[in-house]
Amino acid sequence: MSDNVKLTPFEKVMRLIQFDKDLCDGALCGVDEAGRGPLAGPVSVCACSMPLDEPIVGIDDSKKLSEKKREALYEQIVEIADYCVVLIDRETIDSINILQATKLGMSRAVRGLKNKPNKAFVDAVTKLDLDIPYDAIIKGDAKSYNIAAASIIAKVTRDRYMRELDAEYPMYGFAKNKGYGTAEHIAALGKYGPCAEHRRTFIKNFVSIENAEA
Repeated sequence: MSDNVKLTPFEKVMRLIQFDKDLCDGALCGVDEAGRGPLAGPVSVCACSMPLDEPIVGIDDSKKLSEKKREALYEQIVEIADYCVVLIDRETIDSINILQATKLGMSRAVRGLKNKPNKAFVDAVTKLDLDIPYDAIIKGDAKSYNIAAASIIAKVTRDRYMRELDAEYPMYGFAKNKGYGTAEHIAALGKYGPCAEHRRTFIKNFVSIENAEA
């Protein structure tokens, strides 16, 4: 089917499911992350194995969904999925860099599944420390049902974390910007300096970190 053809929500989710079925005939998990780019907070990584005979209409790349829709889909997904979500903290990100932190989270998430899958589909990332075969799929969250489900769990988990963080550090607007480097966030960094959750290796070009909170 051409990508230019307008699909119904059901047809779209069935296309995602068919992608997974075509490339793996055994137990499969999808792996994705949220939060590689922000100036603050953890990177959230999820491994998710979905039953392919119970399609949840609406599942898609989390970036294409509204926050309200992601939250609703999250509740449906966690009811039926075998999933594991891992948060890698900013200290680790600063210590080993964001790519290695993401890989660490992905490996831990796959190992944390209740049932070991035969294969993993990973959104773009390669060179993972896994004991099962995996495929790194470019834009996998828009192609694979399992990766899309993982992307939703990872995103919702991280967004909830950042909303909780906003209560502790309301000056940065974390509930709204989720730690990303918006103009308002950068201005707040300049005014208040960084908090304990700011990634030192990310903010060094914006603010002095010599007297930052540990």
